[in-house]
Amino acid sequence: MNVLQIVKMAHKFDWSLKPLVFALLACTVRSELVDSETAVITWDTSLNLEKNETKNLRFHSSSPPHCEVILHLETVHVHSQSKNDSSPVKFNSTIIFKENITKVDVPVYGLFVGQAFLAVNETSQSCNISLDKNQPRIEVHVVHLHALVIVIDVIGWIYFFAWSISFYPQAILNFQRKSVIGLNFDFVAYNALGFFAYGIYNVGLYWIPKIKELYLEEHPDGVNPVQINDVVFALHAFLLTIITLFQCLIYERGNQKVSKLAMILLSVAITGIFILLFVAVAGKISWLLYLNIFSYVKLAITLIKYIPQAYMNYRRKSTEGWSIGNVLLDFTGGSFSILQMILQSYNNDEWDLVFGDPTKFGLGFFSVLFDILFMVQHYILYRPSRNKNIDHEPLINGEE
Repeated sequence: MNVLQIVKMAHKFDWSLKPLVFALLACTVRSELVDSETAVITWDTSLNLEKNETKNLRFHSSSPPHCEVILHLETVHVHSQSKNDSSPVKFNSTIIFKENITKVDVPVYGLFVGQAFLAVNETSQSCNISLDKNQPRIEVHVVHLHALVIVIDVIGWIYFFAWSISFYPQAILNFQRKSVIGLNFDFVAYNALGFFAYGIYNVGLYWIPKIKELYLEEHPDGVNPVQINDVVFALHAFLLTIITLFQCLIYERGNQKVSKLAMILLSVAITGIFILLFVAVAGKISWLLYLNIFSYVKLAITLIKYIPQAYMNYRRKSTEGWSIGNVLLDFTGGSFSILQMILQSYNNDEWDLVFGDPTKFGLGFFSVLFDILFMVQHYILYRPSRNKNIDHEPLINGEE
């Protein structure tokens, strides 16, 4: 019985029954509204499996459908080193919502290690259902061991904190000595530009929607390599580097200054960045490519920034003024960064992860190599006890 029928019937009855008629009318209107309500179907957007493991992928309807609803689940992209054209997961592609059922679980089985991206399509148009258009594709990861995923996350935070606090020992040492003698100015200048570039790269890829869209277009896997801890690390490192740079201006520095070679290299890098900015504005290169230039600048600086400090220590036959705490923490961060990439590569059967992020790998690998050199200089070649008054010796950094 619909609303019109109730109104027509009301004329045939005594109006003393008016309250009952209106109550019936209200119930009918409410029922018709419920009948016309569109159910929105959502689902889990990610699933992690081990090889030969089965887990359920849950689909949920905001309200019970009034008839049988059929959805289709399909693999739209596969990323696997094991079998290039095969999906690493197995599942029933047909999803059926029975009448008045709001939850459906779809078993997904991990065949081999890899990634699969799944899409949901509606096949039945007659029911009061709608797919949530804001729901992304379903990302399924098949790994060797779940435990390694946790270990990898823990290692990531260890090297994040080690690298983050590695900037403090040098700043504290400068403050305590009220001197920056022994700290190479080329190293500080390279660091300032390097972490500025790294900060721009991370902020752009993490926060700017247009850049993120361009990245997803070029990388159909849809995995953004920059996370919030990368952004925080880069900005924090740049801030501490600027503080150290300021200390170089106000504390005793002897005859130290930035070398001509460093000034030339820094000028070339900055000029190149500005020229490419106008090229990007003119549309000759994409903004994503322009942003990647900043990561290459950071990598190039990482390759050379330790050389002036190591050479200065060699000429002075001392590491006095160069914080060993900074070196030890940097060594810890670099070592754990490399370990994380190795474990990720094993757990995902994807060894190009080690070389797929050259900036991150370069940061870890070259930092570790130079940190080992600095430790050899500090603990073996130029032990501090043998160089009590070295602060007042001439520094090669100030020579022209």
